[in-house]
Amino acid sequence: MAQQEDVFKKIVSHCKEYGFVFPSSDIYDGLGAVYDYGQNGVELKNNIKQYWWQSMVLLHENIVGIDAAIFMHPTTWKASGHVDAFNDPLIDNRDSKKRYRADVLIEEQMAKYEDKIQKEIEKAQKKYGDNFDEPQFRSTNPRVLENQRKYDDLHRRFQEVMNAEGGIDLEGLKQIILDEEIVCPISGTRNWTDVRQFNLMFKTEMGSTADGASTIYLRPETAQGIFVNYLNVQKTGRMKLPFGIAQIGKAFRNEIVARQFIFRMREFEQMEMQFFIQPGTELDWFAKWKETRMKWHQNLGFGAENYRFHDHDKLAHYANAATDIEFHMPFGFKEVEGIHSRTNFDLSQHAKYSGKKIEYFDPETNESYTPYVIETSIGVDRMFLSIMCHSYEEQLLPDGQTRTVLHLPAALAPVKLAVFPLTKKDGMPEKAQEIINDLRFHFNCKYEEKDQIGKRYRRMDAIGCPYCVTVDQQTLEDNTVTLRDRDTMEQHRVAISDLRSIIEDKVSITSLLKKLL
Repeated sequence: MAQQEDVFKKIVSHCKEYGFVFPSSDIYDGLGAVYDYGQNGVELKNNIKQYWWQSMVLLHENIVGIDAAIFMHPTTWKASGHVDAFNDPLIDNRDSKKRYRADVLIEEQMAKYEDKIQKEIEKAQKKYGDNFDEPQFRSTNPRVLENQRKYDDLHRRFQEVMNAEGGIDLEGLKQIILDEEIVCPISGTRNWTDVRQFNLMFKTEMGSTADGASTIYLRPETAQGIFVNYLNVQKTGRMKLPFGIAQIGKAFRNEIVARQFIFRMREFEQMEMQFFIQPGTELDWFAKWKETRMKWHQNLGFGAENYRFHDHDKLAHYANAATDIEFHMPFGFKEVEGIHSRTNFDLSQHAKYSGKKIEYFDPETNESYTPYVIETSIGVDRMFLSIMCHSYEEQLLPDGQTRTVLHLPAALAPVKLAVFPLTKKDGMPEKAQEIINDLRFHFNCKYEEKDQIGKRYRRMDAIGCPYCVTVDQQTLEDNTVTLRDRDTMEQHRVAISDLRSIIEDKVSITSLLKKLL
């Protein structure tokens, strides 16, 4: 685990050193849990968004996009339940003065039991090799059975307090923390306060004081912007069920326990699609969208073993089915996308609070009803982090040297092609610039002439550039260049006139989209 934490620290450092992610307001020592994307980070982030947007809107005739405002009428958040129920259960340690989410402390305790079981299994695998029978070991080993019992008991109690009548049982949460002897990671003590609820929405005021300012909120999610525009889109687009509305936008949550770099931030970006359907068909569509979204993730080539579904034990009040797609980060399997069957809760609530009739007239059944909704919601920043974590490698080379390389999917890489003149003379820089001038209309190119060629290769490896081209003396004679592959480091001589056809398909978003069909 410590080794994985070291890797994660290196990734965070790499993000800053190579222009991917900076602490916000860095010259003022940053702002907690807020980050800026640098010159390479913004390109990678935009490519992720383009991959998602085109997979939704381009590949589905019945999905359209919108861009709703961040500020919304305050009644929106009353109707959605956020004013009354968008809370986290928080607990303080009196010695360290640090605040934690009580539910997360308990989930981490459950993860410790799982880790202990996994360590026993790994030890036994090494000991018995090919003769190891994991199911039998799980069902007979005393230490595994004891940790499994502790996990099951804790899981049962946790579900009971989280699903208590009238909301979360706050006293029950604290009692679990005390019974499990969970300590503060900073102070190492169990000197806990009571658990309290804390609303996560940022408030601000609109209008001048003289006119009577009204309290409004920075949106904590982008979904409500879609729901309040359901009628506008359906009528102007003459949309027929089933159809979806997609949106990419910023959301804001006053996270008290923001951590793990850009995994949990106070200002973040979401890619959401709300899919409107006929009531009674929601579980079929839920299953279809689970499959579709998992395929989208696995299409990046990071290995199916790094993804899993995590079905929710505790459903939100509006849902009748929910699952997360989790990715194997250096700090464990963590959620990158949520898929929820939201029933007709949101549209019904907005109809109730606005007094507007929000329904769909079905010409086939000749009746009007409130559509049900399947939601797919993915965090852009978490997706960015998962890609960085999987792509980062410190690779030992045959000559004993080490190179740091980002094995980014070529279509997502910030720079697709770097062009180097071997020397700064004999017309090589001009020839290199000529190549860039021709190819920059098709994909992002970068010119580099500083340092030895080996150092230039290393810089491009570190930002995940999939291809490098070197212009040398032979180029001036026969218009061929050396094309180097990032992952294999193999080099081939190719004609300048063939560069576009060789590279373009491999680095285009289209190349990813074609695999989804």
